[in-house]
Parts: sequence; C-alpha cells; structure tokens
Amino acid sequence: MIKSRYQIRFILLLIIFIINTILCFAQERPYPKVLFENNKFDKSCFNSEAVYSGTSWIENVQSKLPLTEVAFTPKNALKLRYQSSENGKWFAVVNYQKIRGMDFFEAADQLSFWLYLKSSENLKCLPNISLIDASNSENKVVNLNSYVIAASEKWQQITIPLSDFSSSITVKDIMGVKFSQGESCDQLIELYIDQIELSSKNKDLKINQIPELFSVKGYERHVDISWKPVTDSAVRYVQIQRSLAGEDDYEVVGMQSPRISGYADFLKAADSKEWNYRISFLNSKYEPSSISNSLKAKTKSMTDEELLDMVQLSNFRYYWEGCEPNSGLALENIPGRTTMIATGASGFGIMAMIAGVHRNFISREAAVERFLKITRFLKTADRFHGVYPHFLNGETGKTVPFFGMKDNGGDLVETSFLMQGLLTAKEFFDADNVSEKEIRNTITQLWYEVEWDWYRKTKDSEFLYWHWSPDQEWIINHKLIGWNETLITYFLAIASPKHSVPASMYYTGWASPSTTAQDYRSAWGKTKDGSMYTNGNTYYGIELPVGVSNGGPLFFVHYSFFGLNPHKLTDAYVNYFDNNQKIANINLRYATENPANHQGYGDDFWGLTASDGPSHYSANEPNIDNDEGKMTATGALASFPYTPEASLKALKNYYYNYGEKLYGYYGFHDAISVDDQWVSPLYMGLNQAPIVIMIENYRSGLLWDLFMKNDDVKSGLKKLEIATSNLKIKK
Repeated sequence: MIKSRYQIRFILLLIIFIINTILCFAQERPYPKVLFENNKFDKSCFNSEAVYSGTSWIENVQSKLPLTEVAFTPKNALKLRYQSSENGKWFAVVNYQKIRGMDFFEAADQLSFWLYLKSSENLKCLPNISLIDASNSENKVVNLNSYVIAASEKWQQITIPLSDFSSSITVKDIMGVKFSQGESCDQLIELYIDQIELSSKNKDLKINQIPELFSVKGYERHVDISWKPVTDSAVRYVQIQRSLAGEDDYEVVGMQSPRISGYADFLKAADSKEWNYRISFLNSKYEPSSISNSLKAKTKSMTDEELLDMVQLSNFRYYWEGCEPNSGLALENIPGRTTMIATGASGFGIMAMIAGVHRNFISREAAVERFLKITRFLKTADRFHGVYPHFLNGETGKTVPFFGMKDNGGDLVETSFLMQGLLTAKEFFDADNVSEKEIRNTITQLWYEVEWDWYRKTKDSEFLYWHWSPDQEWIINHKLIGWNETLITYFLAIASPKHSVPASMYYTGWASPSTTAQDYRSAWGKTKDGSMYTNGNTYYGIELPVGVSNGGPLFFVHYSFFGLNPHKLTDAYVNYFDNNQKIANINLRYATENPANHQGYGDDFWGLTASDGPSHYSANEPNIDNDEGKMTATGALASFPYTPEASLKALKNYYYNYGEKLYGYYGFHDAISVDDQWVSPLYMGLNQAPIVIMIENYRSGLLWDLFMKNDDVKSGLKKLEIATSNLKIKK
C-alpha cells in the first residue's frame, strides 16, 4: 500500500529526529542510578512510603521512612524498625526521584546497598526485597537473608543480581525498591540501610588519580573546600574529611559527586577553632584511594558586604567551573545532562562572569580566554534565521530538541536572553587589543544576524512568535504577549539595527489590549485581572499598575531587567522599576501573611518564582491557586534592587538557618519545601545567575550601566519613546 506524502514526510522527520538525537547524545556522560544516598532534612525520607496493617508494624513519620544518624555515608541513613506478625503485613518503598535531564544511566547488573545489622538480630526475620518498575509493577521477591553474610555491628555491602528479580528488567525500568514483610517473627527488628543504587560488578575499581586539595576558605557558618577536578572514571565519590587542627582523628563529614570540584562543609556556628581538611576518592565498592594533602581553615564573623561577596562567588562558580567545557557555556542544570547547554541560561551566565571579573573572582585575562571560546562556539552553532534553539549540544553545536520534535528550531525568547548578555559583554570587553576586538566583532556579527523581523511570521503581524522550526515552521504558534519574561525580546527586536520590527509592536504585541491578548492573559493567569495589560487592582495593600493576576512569578521582574535598567524604562503606563518593586513587595507580603499556612513562610522566607519542585518544575505565584509550598532563593535574592532590606533578611535566613540543607558549592540549591521536608538536588542555570547579576546591580549597577551604554540599546529606547509619544497623541 502506497503511503501518503504526509505519512512519508512524518516518517522521514522521525528518522531525522532519532539520528540527530543519537548524534547529540553520543558523548553524554551517564550517571549511576541512585535511589537513596542522603536526605537533606533529618526526620524522614521524602521519596519513601511506609505502610502496615493488622498486628504487624513499621516505624514511620507520617507514612514515610524515618532516618538515623547511624549512617554509612554522611549524614543519614534509612531506618527500618518493624515487627512481622502472622496477622498483618508491612512494606516500605524507596522511590527513585526523577531529576530533570538525568536520563542517561550507567549500565548495571546488580542492586547494591549498605546494611547495618545488630549482632543480636534474627536473620530469619529479615525483610523481602523486590523492584518496582515504571508501570508500578512489582518484580520477583527475594529475601534479604540470602545475601547477608552475618549479623554484626558494622556496615556490609549487599549486592543482589538484577537477574534474581527479573530476566528482562533494565536500569531505566527500575523506579523503586520495596522492602516487605518476610517470615513472621515476634521480635522487634531494627536495621539501617544506606546508599541504595544500581551498579555493575565488572566496573573498573582501580583509581589512578591522586586527590589534590586546592584551597579551603572559612565563612561564618561553613568552609568551602575545592580540589583538582576529577578525571578518573573509577572515582564514584569524593570523600571530605575534617579534624581539629593539630589532631589526627579525621571524621568523614561529606560526600561529593566527582563532577563537582568543591564542597561546602557546614559547622555548628562561628568560633575560633581551626580545622584541617583533606579528601580521598572512593570507587564503586567504596574503597578509598590515597589521601590528599591537608589544608587549614576556620570560620569567622562576616559583614553584610562579605556575605554578599560569598553568595555571588558561589553562584558564579556554576558558570565558571560548572560550564560545559567545549563551549564554555551554561548547562541547563547540575546534575543533569552534561553536554546540553541552555541558550538563555548562557546569556545570564555571561553577565554573571562579567560580575565575577568586577569582584576579582577571576582575572580579566581568564575571562577573555573564556569569551573567545564562547563567541567562537556561538559563531558556528546551529541558528535559524540567526536565532538559536533553546538547547544546543556543547560538543557539536547541534540543536537538542529536549522538549520534543516540535522544539527543533529557533527560540526567540532564549535568544533574546543570550543577546542581552552578549551586548553587555561587548561593552565590557572594550580594550584595544586583538582578543577583545575579536570578542566585540563576533558579538556584533551575531547580534546583526538575528532576524527578529522573520519571527514576526507575516509582515503585518502585530505579534512576535516564540518558535520557528526548519521543517515544521510555525507549528508551535506561540505569540509573545506580556506581562511575562518576554519584554526584553520585544525591546531587542525594536533595537536591532539590521532586522528590527516597528516600535509600535511594543503596544500591538507585548502590551496589546486586543481580544487575542486578553484571552491569552486570562488563560494563564486564570483571572481577568491584568488581562488588558494594565491592572490597577490592589493586592496586600499595594496597587499594581501593570501585571497579570497579582504580578506572577518573580522571574518576570528579573529576566528582562538584568541589563535593561528598569529605572530608565517608562512606557505609556508605568515606570518599570516602580512596577517591579510593587510586584516584589506583593510577593513578600503574601509570604508574610502566608494564607495557605505553609511551613517556613515569612518576611525572611519568600520569593515565589519558577523552579524545580518535589514532583515537577513549575512557576509559583503569590496566590493560593499557584502556590505549591516550595520556595526558591533566587526569587528574593534576585530582587535585591527592588527590596534590599527584605532580600538581605531572606538571604540571612536562607544561609544561617537553612544553609546546611539549602546551600552548596554552587550556591543555593534551586528550591526548598519545608512542608515536604524536601530540597531540590539541582542547581539551575536559569536561577543561579540572577542572584549574582541582581546583587551586582544593587551594589554597583555594573550590568545595567554596561548594557545601557550600548548604542543600539540607546537607539531602541529612543524608538520606544517615539512610539509611546505617538500612542499618547492618538489618545
């Protein structure tokens, strides 16, 4: 039977998609699949459940497994304390917590975990074990007793071949491990389990690299430790050890992925004690390598300025040390895909690196070398009428359709975030030498080649469009309509010297009062408030001139204003510094009143915006319908220019009171939910840089000054002023 040309076209597109996907991820570095290694909160394991019936029983904390400080690796382990009765049942499941972009896993042929049994425990009373697959089906049940050497008061590694559970189950299929009642036993049993993962019995165990500590630096509540990057594939973890200076009784205080070259060790409080630090490497059997050199540090009291320096430095590291090495650009999130760079986050990272030079975190010479790498990569990477895709493979420069087959072309919004950063860099690298001239000239070329007018779709369109695909054209068909993060997109399209759109599109597109625009705003805001672009309602005692609902997530007042100074942007409706400040204060007052009664919320725990979450990534807002109880540090900290006192108060709370859970080597983890006793494992490319950038704009105005200095930006402001004047005349 002859297929239609549409069917043939679809099949060809599918083949191309599969081939491109294989090419894009051929070098993707896989992760070990880990079900449990440590829980940031110390009461219960977030990704677990514990259930019992009849006269059987298992200890639980609100139906989750409790944790114990008796741990194989810091800082806690799972506690199974149960009684197995003939007239009841119990079970406990530890679920795999999906991590955004972590979808390439190391080959494995066994389930591995560490077990601590008291010598008095009856081995016949040990639980059954089974695996849970993606369809929530349970595989063959085995008994733990068959794999235990003896009941002795020390940790032992248990390895169970996956073939004992199923002849066909794969690493990707496994979504949880289930412990359940085995043989009936009147005895109350207590055991501890740590480091549940899937591993390979044939993995290379020999570590050849010698660990080398680079530096340690004390702050008020923690010490930053950094080491020579790990290049040995046999290294499973970096083990951090600490002792009092002058003593040799080192304690293991932390474990770090070998993909991150540093660790933040939190101490109880600032004091005058001096500490020794050293590291060693562990292989997949947790056998240690040789020990590194040792270095000394002690904590110290800090001024507010020193606190800001510290926070900017740690978040800056995400882009400097944690970048994709071939391109020098930002990964979407860490941990996550190791070759997939994010266009918008890279634009933000560019601005964070400029702030890093200003704060002497790196030298100007080092920054020049990095920006030569960046601009040379961007010059040859995929573009679609000058517009970059949302994601690129950092090794090949090819498009990564992470969000599906439709997302295989240009992304105008992400490109505008990148261009905001590049234009800022063009003004920063102003020296009269060959290298900085090359950086400026390449940025100018890339800027000129963005065809903003193409993304108008038609010559008479009143809107810009978000995406264009080379084989599916405008299939996503997403018009850009404010209020949201796309103001910078319209502004740069107007400012472009080569492919500009009429400045009137600011009012017919971004700020449009048309029926199309009203329907769009009402649909995502779930309210008529602000559907005309202007708002005028009062929320928590604050009148809001412009904004959908009561302002939306805070990234709306961040992303477009890293370089575009809101003090200097006034349209027909409002000055945007004033408007943004009101949105930030609405967010603050919502958290202070806390109408949904979420734990932790207050005037020092605020900043609802877009972030990772316990079950999904989402944009949270200061209203009950769109508040999921998770808080994102970047929300408050990137609002420093608008709410300096409240942002500083939040920073101190996040660091001093939640730092051990929330703060790491790359700064603040993406989000926290006290309700769920959960902290995101991620650092996010879109959320680390805003902290660096907006604290810098608050402190010195550096990024604002550089961007606004650009001649094309100045021209764009004049065009917008004329469009605003014409609009007022028509009125």
